Amino acid sequence: MGKNPSISKIRNIGIIAHIDAGKTTITERILYYTGRSHKMGEVHDGEAVMDWMPYEQERGITITSAVTTCHWNGAEIHIIDTPGHVDFTIEVERSLRVLDGVIGVFCAVAGVQPQSETVWHQADKHRVPKIAFVNKLDRAGADFFGTVQMMSDRLGANPLITQIPAGLEESFQGVIDLLSMKQLIWDEETMGATFRITDIPEGLMETAVESREKLVESVAEVDDQIMDAYLAEASMTPEMLVSGIRRATTSLKLVPVLCGAALRNKGIQPLLDGIVDFLPSPLDVPPMEGMDPDTRQVKKIHPSEQSPLAALVFKVMMDQGRRLNYVRIYSGRLCAGDEVLNPFRQTREKVARILAMHANKRERIAEAGVGNIVGVVGLKASVTGDTLCDPSDPIVLEPIDAYEPVISVAVEPKTHSDQEKIEQALNKLETEDPTFRVRHDEDTGQIIISGMGELHLEILVGRLKREFHTQVNVGKPHVVCKETVEQVAQGSAIFEREIGGTRHFAEVTLKLSPRERGKGNWFANSLSAESVPSEFVPAIEQGAVEALESGVLLGYPVVDVAVVVIGGTYRESLSTDLAFKVAAAMACKEGLQKAGPLLLEPIMAVEILVPELFMGDVIGDINARGGKINHLYPRGEMQIIDATVPLSKMFGYSTALRSATQGRGTFTMHFAHYDRALQPPKVL
Repeated sequence: MGKNPSISKIRNIGIIAHIDAGKTTITERILYYTGRSHKMGEVHDGEAVMDWMPYEQERGITITSAVTTCHWNGAEIHIIDTPGHVDFTIEVERSLRVLDGVIGVFCAVAGVQPQSETVWHQADKHRVPKIAFVNKLDRAGADFFGTVQMMSDRLGANPLITQIPAGLEESFQGVIDLLSMKQLIWDEETMGATFRITDIPEGLMETAVESREKLVESVAEVDDQIMDAYLAEASMTPEMLVSGIRRATTSLKLVPVLCGAALRNKGIQPLLDGIVDFLPSPLDVPPMEGMDPDTRQVKKIHPSEQSPLAALVFKVMMDQGRRLNYVRIYSGRLCAGDEVLNPFRQTREKVARILAMHANKRERIAEAGVGNIVGVVGLKASVTGDTLCDPSDPIVLEPIDAYEPVISVAVEPKTHSDQEKIEQALNKLETEDPTFRVRHDEDTGQIIISGMGELHLEILVGRLKREFHTQVNVGKPHVVCKETVEQVAQGSAIFEREIGGTRHFAEVTLKLSPRERGKGNWFANSLSAESVPSEFVPAIEQGAVEALESGVLLGYPVVDVAVVVIGGTYRESLSTDLAFKVAAAMACKEGLQKAGPLLLEPIMAVEILVPELFMGDVIGDINARGGKINHLYPRGEMQIIDATVPLSKMFGYSTALRSATQGRGTFTMHFAHYDRALQPPKVL
């Protein structure tokens, strides 16, 4: 870690993209050229520094977001390499929450792919400035300008081309930098560590001049300083353009586009320059907002080391049996030995050690300041999304959204000794991963684990065996459904009972009605205080909410229902919170029975890439699975089928698609929404 660089020199960036677009390969090159590692690890050899988990090396994919630090041109760059697979979306979500800028990587052959869209829109949601890198320009079928056009069409982005490729496919040599109007050619002998700067060749000069004019016009449209110079017909120096592009990128008006071929070691040094030149430091982004837990007032957090500490835990990892928390510091300083407050859990935590992270290697440091992303050892209660702050100046930062799991399997320990270990192991995995849930099925006695997809659960079961030495039997995957109602109905209940020598009485009538899909549950009280005193309304709401946690069909949670209190009776001295809570739960259950309960199942958005020859078979198979074709459009010599299909019908689909297309078809899917189940899925 550098000697406390100034905050303006820090860049907290992430690399986001569809699976296999080249994120990890780019990170490996960045680490090599910045001197952070002395050998380039390759994903396909299972040697990438950032893919350090055994599963990542075996499968050649990124599963967990890794953090590392490197230096370039006086700047300290903290990089998070995020997964591209949809099952690990939470890793992207929590990384974006703590980043100041991202690099979106796109494959020049495949263009903007479905998971690229998902992660790009996640970055939009968090208002994170972005630059784009079009990778794999050396591959057959590479189309740089087509990919940039797709960024506009599919992502709603405003791309700004700052480089164009010199050659394409086999003849790809390097890039033409439109700011300096020079050509950069990388030397093969030095593995891309050195490059030559030459004049632009005749054949490319016309395209380069046109592209530069467009670049200047685009920046002038969104930046007043460049507009003034443009109207005065002043000559545009590269330095002027860089500062204009930086302002436009930081304010989310433009997305600078760079290009290269990471596997061939071309285009990485200008990408590093782009990170330093265009992406914001912690000082350039709007101040974070938090809430005072006592007064509920909104407070702005200014990135200053003189301010009180405010930091966010964005990831928890079990490391050799110890808890390691990844923390982003927004203000103040964090020192080893400090006692900090976790206002959400209302506990004080001791910072035993602070670690500068380099994937799974680390270096102990005494303290860390604003803008740093560090590992902290010693926190016992803090989990993903919790705030750490100065005990004398408490503040709560906005927590991190988690996703609801959509798929479950039953697991059972193989031996008695595994029985003792499994509970502890599952608790640790649940602490690490907010999208992983564990529950005990009281009817069957089984342990049910739920996650975001088949691969997610497969990896977690693998970790139980490999890391925790726990042998388990695994059942078939089952879909996690929800329940709702399709009619308006009323439910009434009277609770009158003596408990512990005290009589309790309450009567409640509730009206249940369906809400639009995806709107969630809603509670309201229409009674006057004369019918039921207002102090009992929270108890009625609590009873109704608890009743909706388990539906009347198969016991799944009930969603998209409006519950309104329309009747009730109370008796002085006999009515209690307990009585109203129980009466409300009973009334809600009765209402659910009468309101036409129905089952909802997860529907997946599926994008299938197939040669035209096999279109008919693939579409027929999707229809047979109860799917709906939304769009068909060509991409080169392939066809893309955009469909929605119930998750319950997608198990084993990769094998079916391979056999129907002679191994040439590929697909990606992600959760779209819940909808009416065509037939009741099997119950666990």
